[in-house]
Amino acid sequence: MKTFIKSLGMAILGGIVALGGYQLVQNEESNGAITQSSIIESPLPVTPVSYTGNTSIAGVDFTEAAEKTVHSVVHVINKTVARAPMSMADVWAGRTPYREAIGTGSGVIITPDGYIITNNHVIKNSNHLQVTLNNNQTYKAELIGADEESDIALIKIDTDEDLPFVPFGDSNNAKIGEWVLAVGNPFNLTSTVTAGIISAKGRDLESRDSKVQSFIQTDAAVNPGNSGGALVNTRGELIGINTAIKSQTGSYIGYSFAVPSNNARKIIEDFMEFGFVQKGMLGIRGTDLNGTNSKEFGLNSTEGIYVAEIVEDSGADKSDLQKGDVITSLDGVKISKFSELSGYIKTKNPGDVVNAEVIRKNNLIQIPITITKNNTVTIPQIEMELRNLTGEEKKIFDVKDGVKITKTIGKLSRYNLSDYIVTKVNDTDVTDIDDIQAVLRDVVPNETLLIQMKNSKGEIERFRYTVN
Repeated sequence: MKTFIKSLGMAILGGIVALGGYQLVQNEESNGAITQSSIIESPLPVTPVSYTGNTSIAGVDFTEAAEKTVHSVVHVINKTVARAPMSMADVWAGRTPYREAIGTGSGVIITPDGYIITNNHVIKNSNHLQVTLNNNQTYKAELIGADEESDIALIKIDTDEDLPFVPFGDSNNAKIGEWVLAVGNPFNLTSTVTAGIISAKGRDLESRDSKVQSFIQTDAAVNPGNSGGALVNTRGELIGINTAIKSQTGSYIGYSFAVPSNNARKIIEDFMEFGFVQKGMLGIRGTDLNGTNSKEFGLNSTEGIYVAEIVEDSGADKSDLQKGDVITSLDGVKISKFSELSGYIKTKNPGDVVNAEVIRKNNLIQIPITITKNNTVTIPQIEMELRNLTGEEKKIFDVKDGVKITKTIGKLSRYNLSDYIVTKVNDTDVTDIDDIQAVLRDVVPNETLLIQMKNSKGEIERFRYTVN
């Protein structure tokens, strides 16, 4: 695994609890026997525990799922060329030294003709991709598409014979406590299978950032090299792509995280059909309900998503949804956290309709909402999060076209550009985000761009930016 999610300072507290009973006894001198004189009875209802029943996992057979999966999980080797530290000889010669770096991970064959799903961070910056099957056959792989936000990538190998593959399961139906297997290549150990249970769903590891995640959390042992491998249920169906570890050491200490299969499948289908990921949005800003804020909002419910704001020109804006509504489910799937809502919407395409179950003034109503294109896009190459302008913003900035800077990341995060729009990149007028992406498709690393911006005061500024 090339990158690992670091701990947020979480600690596991352990303790020893001693359980016992207290008896009053007396020694009867006449016969020297110890007899019970009184028993303190518990006021709580007690159900006796039977240790003669099935307290093991007998009846759960992992062998079939392991056999189906192990031959469909591959070893991915990523060779990259990175800039090396400069020596004095390099300085005098005026040359830039480079060196080859090798990263490894896992992948899952999802079609018999060689399409393989893996993590974006496994194949990132690759100059050469190589795949080794469980039978030790090696192939050169082609990158079909990669999405940094979801950390999902699609690669392909060419072979004359049909390959074993893992069928997709429905991750929405996966349940907490359900047994799962993680299959991958940790520490370059091929074909490794570990077992655990689903510990949680809709898990967001970085709740303080703007990127809402929705992982399946398991306690199946996952280590460096497992990235991109399969998380399967006991039927051998793919329900997740193992992606991250939450650890202070970089290795497994109890929890691992997988991208749900429904999310991964949608991204892969987009790569196959369109060549890029179609990202949709519901069009709300809101917050998770809890016992504290539900009282502040004057609500009886403590679960669901409180709709604090509706985005202009979105599907929610064009529906009957209102500010102050509480979304409790989408298409019958219970929604109690924003990460669950975000995760479900990521399985949908623009134009799809979801049926929202909403609480309004303590009444339960159904509202159909059409998913619209998500016009907010993070572009790592120029370290900006951008959004197409709304009608109101065009009036504020006195423009017909342009792209709003909603956030800066990386080196640019020190600058507050939230009052600026991008109007031009090099010689290209920017109408929308597609214009910027079109320019960047022809840009090579370390190329310098001239970016023109305008603020709400009408002031125009230009700066030069070197592409990552």
